[in-house]
Amino acid sequence: MTVSAILRGVWMLLIGFAALMAAPQKADAQIVELPKEHLNTDSLRRAFADRHYYFGIYKDNYFIFGPPVNEKPTKKNTNIKFQISIAQKLTKSTLPWGTYLYLFYTQKVFWNVLENSMPMTDLNFNPGIGLNKPLFIKDRFVGQLSLVLEHESNGRDGDESRSWNKLTFGGNIMVDPNFVVGAKFWIPIIDGVNNKDILKYKGIYQVGWQWQSTNRKFAMSVGLTRRAKGLFNYNTTIEAAYRFSTESNQYLFMQFYNGYGEGLLDYKVYQSHIRVGIVIKPTLFSEL
Repeated sequence: MTVSAILRGVWMLLIGFAALMAAPQKADAQIVELPKEHLNTDSLRRAFADRHYYFGIYKDNYFIFGPPVNEKPTKKNTNIKFQISIAQKLTKSTLPWGTYLYLFYTQKVFWNVLENSMPMTDLNFNPGIGLNKPLFIKDRFVGQLSLVLEHESNGRDGDESRSWNKLTFGGNIMVDPNFVVGAKFWIPIIDGVNNKDILKYKGIYQVGWQWQSTNRKFAMSVGLTRRAKGLFNYNTTIEAAYRFSTESNQYLFMQFYNGYGEGLLDYKVYQSHIRVGIVIKPTLFSEL
């Protein structure tokens, strides 16, 4: 790579930083925006049931840039990856079994800013709709369960078309205010002609954990996606974050991805990538 190509990548990363820094500071969690000392039954139930229709962060929203670690960096394989993820509560009233109906949307993009014309080579669209149930034990909010119908595709046609659907069952449990464990299982409905074998690469379930320091300045997470073939075949995501200020929800961010299925277009291609940038995180925990 030339110096000008590297500078172009850094410049586009700074533009992404500026866009995220301009985002509203008071972002909610995927369910609520409350400090940990207020995570009791009464305040959480009011946050769910009594407030107006609720809009907020679902998964991490990030903008990161970096090279592969298993091959020589080039203009083609060194790229920007960014993700936008939001949730909208559709029901103010509590539904049966203490659930709420949500609309979810996540978009993940791979942007080759070092190449001529700076193409966005892979766009992944992931809308969903489903039920979310907050969990309370002994007057404390301890996590949530979800049942969501999801669609994922890359919006292309012909040989490059990729799409599938899944009915997902997920949950996140706060072992303590600083440590969360989560899991997500799915029933696949594969309608994409060109990706009938996608479970061998994108997997059949996910597990992970998230940790935050008491002052919420440091965060780490590990996510494992079990591929359908082989005993110990997992796609692995390791992340670390440092918050600039306790008055902000913006973090300096590092993500390491190792495995298959990072993007839909080349889901059969093994990737080992490290990227750094900035992330906006939900207050309590991020969805898998």
